[in-house]
Amino acid sequence: MKSSNFMASMLLAVVALEHLLRLIFGLQVTVADRIIPMWVSAVAFVVAGGMAIALWRGARRR
Repeated sequence: MKSSNFMASMLLAVVALEHLLRLIFGLQVTVADRIIPMWVSAVAFVVAGGMAIALWRGARRR
């Protein structure tokens, strides 16, 4: 596995974990006086987690 693929998959896994922790602990995020809804983190968790898994599996096949 290339180190760049490993680093990219780990970065995406960390992003997914951060969104999951936001969902678990119910943390509010405010950007420019707007509160970001929790469903945004749910979608981001699925997308980032799916991309991390796909990159990890794709890199291991080579």
